[in-house]
Amino acid sequence: MIRELNAQFGIEGELDFVEDESGLAVAKIDNAQGSATLCLQGAHLMSWQPRSQKTPVVWLSRDAKLAVGKSIRGGAPVCWPWFGAHATESAFPGHGFARTVPWRVIESGKGIDGETRLALRLVASDKTREQWPHACNLDLVITIGETLRMELITENTGSDDFVIGEALHTYFQIGDISEVSVSGLEGCEYWDKVGGSSLRKQNGEIRFSGETDRVYINTVSECVIRDEKLMRSIHVAKSGSLSTVVWTPWIDKANKMGDMGQPDGWREMLCVESANALENQVKVASGTRHTLIVEYRAVSL
Repeated sequence: MIRELNAQFGIEGELDFVEDESGLAVAKIDNAQGSATLCLQGAHLMSWQPRSQKTPVVWLSRDAKLAVGKSIRGGAPVCWPWFGAHATESAFPGHGFARTVPWRVIESGKGIDGETRLALRLVASDKTREQWPHACNLDLVITIGETLRMELITENTGSDDFVIGEALHTYFQIGDISEVSVSGLEGCEYWDKVGGSSLRKQNGEIRFSGETDRVYINTVSECVIRDEKLMRSIHVAKSGSLSTVVWTPWIDKANKMGDMGQPDGWREMLCVESANALENQVKVASGTRHTLIVEYRAVSL
């Protein structure tokens, strides 16, 4: 499979497919603007570092493991076709199945400014159809360069409408969680999942002093992570998304998770996720498509 991937989609000196020791296929991108890695299982972007930055922008736990059927700690997991727990089936996986099943490469190419483009499609199976009995295609198109662009495209190919929840659950590399802030969500309402799922309103920028798990609703705003330790800001611009999720586990939850990169990996990551969750779930009518787009860039302070 690796030989076939490289023959059909590899780009000499820029895009190469290799097999991880787990047996999973990984795409390695290294171009004039930046570098990245992506696991074909889950279409899971694992890392991204533009040439302008000394430190990766997308965080991957030092204890992250690749394993068949398992999600990877860090990177940018694809949550789909639901976000969080399934509404009625407790045995179904949290955040859907897209991040733990095979995807196939359907296109690769080079951009006019030196970026690399890679498109993947989820491979449906009897197991996925048991959980999601709707005719559809799910594609992820990733463009890697000085900026990182991700497009999650849901196409309803069946005769019935359906409703999806989704997120690009991106982990960002930061210097220290106690020294960052997030702006862009001032005045927005959010569901506080740490505070008993209560609905609150954001007052000022977000700062962190404990576990934070919030779903901001009805917002299309660009978010900015200001990182005083790494002396940079990370900009998160999106479209086709009405929810933004902000998450840090803090020490107690991180210690229970076991793969956050002990002892202090949790201090060096922050999730700002572009999503459609809770009341912002999306109805995709028969014969139509919905696209969630997010673009990330890092700017030195």
